[in-house]
Formats: sequence, structure tokens, C-alpha cells
Amino acid sequence: MSTYLTTLGTGRARRLRAALTALLAVAVAVGVPFYFAPFQVFQLTMVLLYAVALAGLNLLVGFGGQISLGHGAFFAAGAYTAAVMLDRYDTGHLATLPVAAAGCFLLGLGFGVPALRLRGLYLALVTLSFAVFLPPLLKRLEPLTGGSMGLTVDKLQPPAWSGLAEDQWMYIVVLAVTAVALLLARNLLRSRAGRALLALRDNESAAEVMGVQLSLHKTLAFAWSAMFAGVAGCLYTWVIGFVSPDSFSFVLSITLLAGLVVGGLASLYGPLLGAAFVMYVPSVAQDLSEAAPGVVFGLLIIAVMFVAPTGLAGLAGRLRGAATRRLTRTVPGRPPGPSTPLAADPAPVDAEPVGAPPRTEKE
Repeated sequence: MSTYLTTLGTGRARRLRAALTALLAVAVAVGVPFYFAPFQVFQLTMVLLYAVALAGLNLLVGFGGQISLGHGAFFAAGAYTAAVMLDRYDTGHLATLPVAAAGCFLLGLGFGVPALRLRGLYLALVTLSFAVFLPPLLKRLEPLTGGSMGLTVDKLQPPAWSGLAEDQWMYIVVLAVTAVALLLARNLLRSRAGRALLALRDNESAAEVMGVQLSLHKTLAFAWSAMFAGVAGCLYTWVIGFVSPDSFSFVLSITLLAGLVVGGLASLYGPLLGAAFVMYVPSVAQDLSEAAPGVVFGLLIIAVMFVAPTGLAGLAGRLRGAATRRLTRTVPGRPPGPSTPLAADPAPVDAEPVGAPPRTEKE
């Protein structure tokens, strides 16, 4: 009974700490735009929308065990869906979000079907081809997409009753959408479909024996990933107010994948850390070397991977574990653990050696 009460108390304390941590994080996140300059608020807004895109890529690559080098193409599809609706059909900004999400979901569903029989480098090559041919296709569809000149649309404006500046209102809206997207990804992974996805990543043969439909869940993984990318692209159009084919080259897809790996695969916090990497590191590389920013960017990725091979999300756990081990070694009077076994009691002086013949009375 006492053990049960102790466990119950520990569970309540853990939930209380989690609730307090969540409230503190929400308070800090909401208060950010009121204490930073407009450009810094814009950068944080971009981090949030990149986190939405990386959350979808994490479902496919981190938790699904597949690979995609064409995630930037789905990002572009969502951005152009919102831009075309705003420019050609004069719809409201909020109406473009569900359309972009649904359109990219169907696009990912259709793209996932022919990719079912591919894996590894072959799947990476097919997805990369999608990211390569989409920008020229957008240039060809000039009556709809504006061609090489792109489309310029109005940014999301704050309502009069809010009393907020444009950058502050944009940040709050993107923050709300990001929170919903990350919560949706978390709940999706805890559902039956998410458990099936994890089973496919670990062992496809065993998952199929247990009744998991490989084709269905692989296709859905692509569809979910594309849906999150479409939402992020729609938010990009709201924030930037301009789209062009050159903004969505295949380099964007590679950068998103690199950001996810740096942030941490199969981690709920990895997309946020990876989005910060995608947003800030290229600008830092540009400041360090205007002649060869790509070289600096690559060296920074190598440095981060050397320090945190499991990503930035796993670095905190490694540091916490190292600190715990150091503290347990230095605490005086600590009972020895498995790594430092107790010394055996010394054998008595008259003890007979193992395997020796029995002694007689004469001896």
C-alpha cells in the first residue's frame, strides 16, 4: 500500500512539474514579440513555421524510417496554393490554410503510391527528382503562378481590436498553428497508426506478421508529411507575402533534411531545434564568410554532429547523464554500485583451497 501511495505521489508530482513547465513555456513564448525588435520577431516566426515542416518530415524519416529529399517541393506546393488563392481568387488568409493542408495531403498520398516499392537511395533519388522538376514547372505555368516573377500578395494583417503590430500578430498566429501542429504530431504518434509506423521502422517483416498493412501506412506517412509541409508553406506565404520558383529549389529540401538530423531524429523537440538551425546558421555562415558561406555551413554541420551525434535534442540527455554519473561518483559515503562491487571478505587462515583433498586426523 505504501509503495502504491509513493508511486501515486511521484506521478502527481511529475504531472505537476510538467504542467508548470508547459505554462512557463507558453508564457515565455507569448511574451517574446513584446520584448524583441521586429526583425528578431520575424526570425522567430520563421523558426516556428520551419518547425511545422520539420515535424512532418520527422514523421516520415525519424519515426517512419523512410527518406525524402523532396520535402521542399511540398512546402512550395502549400505556399503557391495560398498565393494563388489570395492573388487570383481574392480569398481570406485563413481560408487558404485548410485548402493547402488538404491539397498537399492528397499530393503526398498520390506521390506515396509509386514510392511503395522503393527504399533507401532509390527512394531518395525519386523524391529528389520531385524537388528538382517542380521549380521549372512553376515557371511554365505563368498564367497561374506568375512564372519566374512569382506572385506578390498581401501579408496577414492584424485586426483593429488586437492593438498589435503586424510582426507581433503574425508571430502569435504562427505560434498557435505551430502548437496545434506539434500537438497533432504527438497524438498521431501515440495512436494506433503511429504505433504501426514505429513497427514498420523497426522491422517491416515483423510488423507485417502482426497485421500491419505496409502499403497503407507507408502511403499515409508520405501524406502526413506533405500535409505538414503544406501548412508550413501556407504560413510562409502569409509571413513573406511573396513566392517565386527560385525560393523553393532542391537546396531547400536538403537544408530541411539537414536541419532535422541536426535537431534530432525521432524526437518531439528535434523539429524546433532543427528549425532554429535552418534559420540562423546560414545567416551566421554568411556573416563569417561572404565568399563561401556553403563551406562554413557544412563545417558547422560537421561540428554539431561531432559534438551531438544523436542531434541537439539528444545532447541535453547526454549532458544530464554525464552530470549524474559524475555526481554519483563524488558523493561521499555513497554505497558502491554495480560498477564498483563490494570487496569480498578475506578467506580465513585455515580455509582449505578449492579442490584440495580432505585432510586426515594425522595431518
